[in-house]
Amino acid sequence: MTSIMTNSSAMAALQTLRSINSDMESTQNRISSGYRVQNAADNSAYWSIATTMRSDNKALATVQDALGLGAAKVDVAYTGMDSAIDVVSEIKVKLLAAREPGVDKTKINKEITELKNQLVSISESASFSGENWLNNTATTASGTKNIVGGFNRDSSGLVTITTLDVNTTSTTLIGAANESLGILTKDIDANALDPNATTTTARNYYLIDTGSTTGTQASGTAITLTSATTDTQVDDMLRAVDSMLSQMTDAASNLGAVNKRISMQEDFVSNLMSSVDKGVGRLVDADMNEESTRLKALQTQQQLGIQSLSIANNSSQNILSLFR
Repeated sequence: MTSIMTNSSAMAALQTLRSINSDMESTQNRISSGYRVQNAADNSAYWSIATTMRSDNKALATVQDALGLGAAKVDVAYTGMDSAIDVVSEIKVKLLAAREPGVDKTKINKEITELKNQLVSISESASFSGENWLNNTATTASGTKNIVGGFNRDSSGLVTITTLDVNTTSTTLIGAANESLGILTKDIDANALDPNATTTTARNYYLIDTGSTTGTQASGTAITLTSATTDTQVDDMLRAVDSMLSQMTDAASNLGAVNKRISMQEDFVSNLMSSVDKGVGRLVDADMNEESTRLKALQTQQQLGIQSLSIANNSSQNILSLFR
């Protein structure tokens, strides 16, 4: 039946054209934005996952910054410790030289005094971002320092923070306010280090005197040479300095291990961020080759739809010929 009131063909053609235009608009949005899933309406599940992972990736970027800051602190502490080990080794050599007969101990002591001053300078200078792990100015132990090393989300969506711990109590060289906290300022019992000791009486020695009157002060004998210093005392000083050197070596070893761990964690976080970016891209990024092909097809369909609608609209005009 042909009707001039209801043009079914035109309505069908118009509906098809509207559908084509809608698909074309969607495809053009994907091409212009580069996203297949740009908002929650496109695909709520993928959009939710992508939004969460992007947020986590921003957190990982902050973790990278924290690791960089932590690495700098460890590097500064290790550099200071390594330099201090060289200086203490030199003091050990000077004490050994003082053991030789006929040596002027007072001249050697002048050199040792300058080496002590250098140790103080190294400890005070090994500071980064307001933190000094070699020089403790507090009356309590510096304790453990935490470096943010990771941001984790488990299967239930709960978040945890991974930290890398550094025991800075063991790296303290100088206890500025509490001499018992520093490797170089606390008492070292040479008697306990003497394999030939016949008594249990402590023979305490310390290397650096901070002059502090707070905390626990070193009560032993300063490692200082005079013309009256005996060979036995020099031997005790050597044992005490060697013990200090051993503790500093352990501390430097621990700092080196932490530094290596930070480096590995930085590489891991960097690779993880790249993997997350790729994963999010697979979920929401548009395939530009596919979208460009679809757009070309839709443009062709649109042209055909317009022609179909034009033909359907002209069919009403054909009815006039029946009345001529």
